[in-house]
Amino acid sequence: MSSCPHIGEFASQIAPPRSNQQVHKEECTLCFDGQDSPEGVLVCLQCFNGGCLNPSRAHARLHYARTSHPLGLNIKRHRKAAAKRRDSTTEEPPMKKLAIVVPSDEELWEFELSLRCFKCDEVHGAIVTSDDVKIEETVDGIMKSMASAQQSEVKAWEEELEMCEHTLMLQQENASNEISPHCSQCDLTSNLWLCLTCGTVNCGRQQFGGIGGNGHALQHFSATGHGVGVKLGTITPEGGGDVYCYTCDDSRIDPDLPRHLEHFGMSVVDMRKTDKSMTELQIEHNLKFDFSMTGDDGKELEPVFGPGLTGLKNLGNSCYMASVLQSIFALPAFQERYPPSRAQEHFEICTSSQPSDCLECQMFKISDGLLSGRYSHPAQAHPPPSSSTETPFQTEENKPKFQEGVRPAMFKALVGKGHEEFSTMRQQDSEEFLQHLIKCLRQDAKRRGFNQTEEATETFRFGMEQRLQCGECKGVSYRTDQTDSISLPVPAKEKGELIIGEGDGGSAMPKQKQYEPVAFDTCLDMLVEPEALEYSCPQCQKKVIAEKQQKFKTFPQTLVVHMKKFQLVNWMPTKLDIPVTVNDDLNMDRYLSVGKQDGEVELGETSQDSALPEFDVAALSQLEAMGFPLIRCQKALLATGNSDAEAAMNWLFQHMEDPDIDAPLQSTAGAAVSSGSAGPEPSAEQVSMLADMGFTHAQAKKALRETDGNAERAVEWLFSHPDDMGEDSIPQDAETVAPQSVGGSADLPANYRLKAFISHKGPSVHSGHYVATIRQNNGSWILFNDEKVVKAEGEGNDMMKSLAYLYIYQRV
Repeated sequence: MSSCPHIGEFASQIAPPRSNQQVHKEECTLCFDGQDSPEGVLVCLQCFNGGCLNPSRAHARLHYARTSHPLGLNIKRHRKAAAKRRDSTTEEPPMKKLAIVVPSDEELWEFELSLRCFKCDEVHGAIVTSDDVKIEETVDGIMKSMASAQQSEVKAWEEELEMCEHTLMLQQENASNEISPHCSQCDLTSNLWLCLTCGTVNCGRQQFGGIGGNGHALQHFSATGHGVGVKLGTITPEGGGDVYCYTCDDSRIDPDLPRHLEHFGMSVVDMRKTDKSMTELQIEHNLKFDFSMTGDDGKELEPVFGPGLTGLKNLGNSCYMASVLQSIFALPAFQERYPPSRAQEHFEICTSSQPSDCLECQMFKISDGLLSGRYSHPAQAHPPPSSSTETPFQTEENKPKFQEGVRPAMFKALVGKGHEEFSTMRQQDSEEFLQHLIKCLRQDAKRRGFNQTEEATETFRFGMEQRLQCGECKGVSYRTDQTDSISLPVPAKEKGELIIGEGDGGSAMPKQKQYEPVAFDTCLDMLVEPEALEYSCPQCQKKVIAEKQQKFKTFPQTLVVHMKKFQLVNWMPTKLDIPVTVNDDLNMDRYLSVGKQDGEVELGETSQDSALPEFDVAALSQLEAMGFPLIRCQKALLATGNSDAEAAMNWLFQHMEDPDIDAPLQSTAGAAVSSGSAGPEPSAEQVSMLADMGFTHAQAKKALRETDGNAERAVEWLFSHPDDMGEDSIPQDAETVAPQSVGGSADLPANYRLKAFISHKGPSVHSGHYVATIRQNNGSWILFNDEKVVKAEGEGNDMMKSLAYLYIYQRV
């Protein structure tokens, strides 16, 4: 080891990381090799990129070749002997609202640090020493900094609660009695909520972890209109506490909580927090939520290892993402697009300043992590404690049987960046995440100038044909929409006795019902059944009853089927566990549309705009899946920009009482309502003005269309939609678009085989747990439950298949 002559040369470019800088010290940004790997991870002293030193990949050397940053800190770690357990009588500090208490790095690990210089050794990076104070400060700053994955997770856990008019304008009544220690309607003494209007104490709804509740606080609100309550046991001396507004149906902040409590003779100074908050319960619940890992015979399911059998470690609430990633990387389209063997080709030509900000880099990293098999091995047993008087940390009986899995924190942070939901650590809908990921990949491909037909997402694309026929003049109109999945209605027919289910924390918790099984073909038939609707026929010049029907114009290579097993309970989408009889083999021939037939008279173009606006297919499907009527879904989308399901849902909740909420849509003949074609054709001068500001012509045209040609509003729209590339801003003549442009193929036979299914356990898609079960090339089924990867066999697998939330079929 020698002193490095290049340290002085680059000293002016080296400084400790700032608090807001990401330091990739936990693992390589291009693979999952990290501090636990034999070679450790090398953190660049100039830009804090993490690179591996594995001779076969050498991503740290590649970083030097691309950036000419020669100096790095090599970090390796080794687990310490188990620390002495805390005295059981010592009171543990309460879990903070949005924090998970874990041991510090210093408690668990011993670190081995060294400096490397690639200029001293162009191939491997020579180990060097330095007496430079600036280098020492930078090394110290790196070790004390929060890892990039932790930064993303902490930010994602944050939940910003707001005040509302009901907490700010709260009018209090005089309490007639002292504050009761139990519910006024039953004998429950826990999960109690104090009405801040009248002082009545009632039990809440069932909560995570089996905490009971009969919903009497909600009944009190329904009877009195008193909307604001605080959960007893969560009030702190600082004046904090769980406040819920039943009028808004959401958690809120009460800035005057101490004064409101004092009204009933309660002093917050004397309060002590004794119960877990709703957020703490949710975090705890989702971290512990797990599928049973035992088979029908009661034995633990057999873990498997090897290429394509690598687990994804749960980041706290990321099972929805893990199930989707495991499923899509089992598809040939993604394996061929992102083969681990070709990752290095992209890494060497990538122009991104940081690989952590490049979606192509991160897709190759995930592919390498899941498919290479390099990280698929049993977790290493931890060393025994130093004191022989303590229980061994690891024994033959309790040593790890499963793998540790790779942590997709970098991928999650990138894909969720800027998204209102996917940037958080809240549980999400796996189907919504799949659609979001497809959109991200297509936007990235378009940005790079790639041919979309060569992209992996092309495997999902196909066309659905909409046919409308006037009930009087019998005129018809046809339209083809491009989509990536179908949502199937699932009829619910109750049977048997009611079963009490687990609570979901905030929504009303009805008793779970048992349902009759439904055939998968029955759900497909319902999708293509004709439906009647009121329609203003341009040829009849009056309102008539028309018949609308949809069928497949083309079939995709990979068919994603979303099962709509929901109903609204107190305006909350509640999942129904309706078993579906699913065949592994599926023929779709009878669902192919036949197009316009001889003798049919086509309605004018205005009829199509009038009857069937170009609604966002994915957003419309999500709203319908929540149980909203079709007409309400369409109105909500039209009122909120026709692209955001969540914004449309919020609009619906605010307009449920509108007298015309169920009235038919008014005729909009000749006016397109789809996103991207709302306004008039912009002038060349306006487009050029925006293009001069750095936007593309496609972006400029779309922004001007969306804002009725107002240049100032168009600029605001562009800055608020930075990821919108304006791809749908140029209208296309429907007659000039080839049928195949929607993707897929109309060739018959259309035979499919079930490749994977994603199952969900829990009362709502926004809580509970997701797992993926995937068919291997040899026909066996493998269950991917986060980092646990096991054989899936027997009746248990059949039951999970019947209750699946998403089915993924491959064309054969």
